[in-house]
Amino acid sequence: MKTGHSLTQGSVGKVLLRFSLPFFLANLLQALYGAVDLLVVGLYCPAESVAAVSTGTQVTQIITSLLSGLTLGGTVLVAKYTGLGDTQRVERAIGTTLTAFGVFSLVLSVVLGASVPGILQLLQTPAASVEEAWQYVFICCMGTFFLCEYNALSAVLRGYGDSLTPLFFVAVACVCNVVGDLVLVGVFHLGPAGTAFATVFSQGVSMVCAVVYLNSRNFLFRFSWKNLRVDRRLLKELVILGVPVSLQECMVRVSFLYLTSITNSFGVYAASAVGIASKYDVFAMLPATSVSSALTALTAQNLAAGREERAGKFLRWGTEAAFACSLVFFAWAQLAPQTMIGLFSQDPQVIARGVPFFRSCSWDYLAVSFLFCYNGYLNGRERTLFTMANSCSGALLIRVPLLLLLSHGGVRSLALYGLVSPFSSLVMLLVIWVYLVPLHRLRPRAQGRNLSPTNG
Repeated sequence: MKTGHSLTQGSVGKVLLRFSLPFFLANLLQALYGAVDLLVVGLYCPAESVAAVSTGTQVTQIITSLLSGLTLGGTVLVAKYTGLGDTQRVERAIGTTLTAFGVFSLVLSVVLGASVPGILQLLQTPAASVEEAWQYVFICCMGTFFLCEYNALSAVLRGYGDSLTPLFFVAVACVCNVVGDLVLVGVFHLGPAGTAFATVFSQGVSMVCAVVYLNSRNFLFRFSWKNLRVDRRLLKELVILGVPVSLQECMVRVSFLYLTSITNSFGVYAASAVGIASKYDVFAMLPATSVSSALTALTAQNLAAGREERAGKFLRWGTEAAFACSLVFFAWAQLAPQTMIGLFSQDPQVIARGVPFFRSCSWDYLAVSFLFCYNGYLNGRERTLFTMANSCSGALLIRVPLLLLLSHGGVRSLALYGLVSPFSSLVMLLVIWVYLVPLHRLRPRAQGRNLSPTNG
């Protein structure tokens, strides 16, 4: 199996496109996968159900954010020993990752399942939507095992150098989810509970397909009970690699949950509008997210080869590409936000509340095209502690206090709440630019050796 390509040779533009495209396609499919629930519920159910799903997905995104950091640890761990040619440790790393995720998922299911009522209360879920939101979140929580293993399998495959096969499994899950939503919601009228069942089922099918496919192709790791063991040293590495990014993602998501809790208190229509906007955030920020992931590896590999100038070119080209793509969504949100909302809900009150929010929050599309790319670049320079500190500070010391100030001041204008995120992103970006001034005067502290993008 091919384990990857050299990123230190060839045209900067071609290498960037070739390496970023698999990330983008996978992220796009996952974004479509997540948006389908809200879209189908908006077509067949009233605004109360839309608010229930939009609130529920905010909770499930916390789980996804938690997993994203941990899966990164699995990817790096497998990639590290694959690059060293240590087949035995690759097998143990895969076994450790899959087993650890399995155990973690079971614990997480119990904790989250018991916490659903309290979480929905903290989010000030509209009374008319509480029951359906509880059903949606509880069912998704009970399927956490499939979500964990589904993501863990994709992570180890990418670490082993295969970025195309995970796309296939994501596509399988996406198709199953769409069909399941249409049948369970459109035909059997199960509402938000139907979309949750479809989500869990699709993740389970994808996980089973991955195991069967890899075993049939004689993948390095043979899926059997005796191979699902934890190597304590490798588990420690997995935690050290994954937890900082996981913490960063969770803190950012918590700050957005606080926004949800505030806007939920404004009623069903405001809650629905903000929930729909959160779906567009994912799509609008896809290019920046994908380029950021690619830049981490591109920067690390080129710095290790002593090609710092080339790493800077990747940053410049990647940022320009992400900005250009984000500009399309920004223009749409400014010129015709009602058409964006109308794809998810035709309720005139949802559209009326959503238009000013879309126009203000869409400024964040432009800000994060820079912010995410610079974070990816800094992660490649082994400055993950800085990016974690900056992101957590932006979320907890800027975004949350501003939201608190607006809510305690009795402000109910969604337009003002929408400006909080772009403002905090801009502040974080300014901090990065200031940080980079002395950094660029220093030689990379790990030139000539392999750089791990998640080390201190």
